[in-house]
Amino acid sequence: MEPYPIGTGICMTKQDIIKTAFRVWGRELYQSTSLTKLAQELGVSKPALYRHFENKQALVDAMYETFFDEYAAFIKPQYEQALASGEVTESLFIMVRTISDYYARNMDAFIFSLIQVYGHREKGNAVERLIPRGVDMRRLLRFEEAIKTYPSMIQLIIATLIFLMAHFHKHEHAMDEDLSEERIRYIIALIEARVAAGLGFNKDMVKTIDYEGLENRIAGSLKELADDGLLRAVACVVAEAGPWNASMDMVARRSGLSKSGLYAHFKSKQDMLAQLFLSEFDRIVAFAEANKKNSPVPEEQLYLVIISIADYLRSRPDILVALDWIRTRRLDLGLAVPLRIYRVISDISCMEGSTGDAPDMALERIPQWIMFLIVNTLIHRPAGMAFSELPNPSIRILFKFIVLGIKGCTL
Repeated sequence: MEPYPIGTGICMTKQDIIKTAFRVWGRELYQSTSLTKLAQELGVSKPALYRHFENKQALVDAMYETFFDEYAAFIKPQYEQALASGEVTESLFIMVRTISDYYARNMDAFIFSLIQVYGHREKGNAVERLIPRGVDMRRLLRFEEAIKTYPSMIQLIIATLIFLMAHFHKHEHAMDEDLSEERIRYIIALIEARVAAGLGFNKDMVKTIDYEGLENRIAGSLKELADDGLLRAVACVVAEAGPWNASMDMVARRSGLSKSGLYAHFKSKQDMLAQLFLSEFDRIVAFAEANKKNSPVPEEQLYLVIISIADYLRSRPDILVALDWIRTRRLDLGLAVPLRIYRVISDISCMEGSTGDAPDMALERIPQWIMFLIVNTLIHRPAGMAFSELPNPSIRILFKFIVLGIKGCTL
């Protein structure tokens, strides 16, 4: 006997609903988790969903369990192989290749991981959720050694993997395209090479850098920057409410303007967020460009750019959180990141040929990766630590990973 089609709602299972939710909600990067859209995709009435799940939160909870079950099942054989190797660096590369393979083949799972797992620390530590499923990364990676500093090598590796995989899925193939094994091998090789060697700088040259001296050269220079009070009010509201919930009324109250007065500055909420985004990036880049001139040495110039960006964002947590909201939620501003952010880094002479032994990585993507790692390091700082308290040695660790990878750093 032929089963009833899903559209009848008669033989629809919980797994049918969960699988469809990954696909439907993932299309909009979880900006919307509408049960109505989900029911339409399944060809059923909305009440039919409630026969399987008490409410939307129960469905989301089930999606978490499914994600971690499937993820753990995929990586567990290679995890056991890595565990048997007994060598930390080789274990890391086995898992980098395996996780990259899983996310390349499972775009819906990757989007869920990026937005719902990686972007929501309150949902619990992903490492801890894998332990009951037979995958204990702490045991595999000698956890105490791997996280003894901040940021840890593990955090920087995962952030790099996520950045490159997001770019791969967004720009390098269609959503419904069946990926060839060749394309999958390409992205795995790219991620592994970037993690291994970073930008491939000369290790001896990097060792000679006087980090404290460079930091002292730019100390206090933030005080010279003028502040835009209105955009600061916008940033505070976005940081507190998120970009979807932030309203013109909330900004008007925060800034002391009437709503009509606010419209004299911004045509719409979309325009308001766009101006914040562009203005802050312009200020960040101008600050970094000015400080880059404090050294004629290319390697030192790159550190000055990175520490300048970190200084700016550490001193303006509302701006940092607002920009991170806009960046991670891909709010449709109809704008690209200004080209100046690329040029301030790519103009440094040692960036030429910095793709090293990696497969092709467009030069303009390197500044994006660096910005992603800076923001990631600040946003995911240790619990209880204020943004301004993140010490400069943490930025030095980040810099060394960017230019040398894990092969050039001490794990």
